[in-house]
Amino acid sequence: MSLIRVGVIGGAGYTAGELIRLLINHNFVKIKFIHSNSNAGKPISSVHTDLLYETDLVFTNALDNDIDVLFLCVGHHEASKFLEENAIHDDVKIIDLSQDFRLLSASNFKNRKFVYGLPELNKSSIKSAQNIANPGCFATCIQLGLLPLASKKLLQNIHTTGITGSTGAGQSLQSTSHFSWRSNNIQAYKTLQHQHQAEILQSLQQLQNKEPSLFFVPWRGDFARGIYVTTYLQIDAPLSEVKDWYKAYYSQHPFVVIYDVMIDLKLVVNTNKCAIFLEKVNNQLIIHTAIDNLLKGASGQALQNMNLMFGLNETTGLKLKASKF
Repeated sequence: MSLIRVGVIGGAGYTAGELIRLLINHNFVKIKFIHSNSNAGKPISSVHTDLLYETDLVFTNALDNDIDVLFLCVGHHEASKFLEENAIHDDVKIIDLSQDFRLLSASNFKNRKFVYGLPELNKSSIKSAQNIANPGCFATCIQLGLLPLASKKLLQNIHTTGITGSTGAGQSLQSTSHFSWRSNNIQAYKTLQHQHQAEILQSLQQLQNKEPSLFFVPWRGDFARGIYVTTYLQIDAPLSEVKDWYKAYYSQHPFVVIYDVMIDLKLVVNTNKCAIFLEKVNNQLIIHTAIDNLLKGASGQALQNMNLMFGLNETTGLKLKASKF
């Protein structure tokens, strides 16, 4: 097949850096431009220093419509603003990594219809989509732990806690992302009101036709990347049967792995994988899930969606080894 011509908007952030790293090593991609108003003319590697000697691309502040797909790696509310202010040809596919178009109520923008880009839920729709709203990082991790139960229409009251690395806050320095604050420290935030709850509930309702109750407490962790979530709820079925449900649901989804031993973050950091471990205490099912927030929670999933949209194997360019140390 001919190379997929790619443009990236918001090229200086963490998610863009990871996306560029994946794209330059993808056998079916040609990067046409990396857009950044504040860094125009500078080498990509001057910002993303891990790409030094990996690419000679430079940032630009010009747009080029001679592309097949455009990745929007901009902040929340910035994607809709960008599309409002810039004329992007109708035949250019868009993959947006912000939260602007994830909810059904916001999925129509001008003449574009955005499909929620969680492949383990909407793979067939993604394959035929022109526009993708890439899921949030916490949303991805929590949903992947619950989709098999939603497909069985078993979700009612869900309690979940998740801890995320500092890269989840983005590249702009904040008091709670500064090394000296994060070191030897953790903190709960946005208790029971995290912005990803709405998209999680929307997906669960899609499968079981009834919105469950979700009680989610997120935490800031003392590490750079990764998300670890523990969810518990009442399920009366034996653990062996529940494991069979999960293995059957994810049998055609290569990035979700059901483990027989307790998982940890190092299984998934630097990969597009979601690790899941299930256990039961009395009638409570406990679901542990882990992902890399910058890959399966952002740029890796965006590339997975691009592969599906262009008829490639979804694992293309994403067979990555976890960082053990």
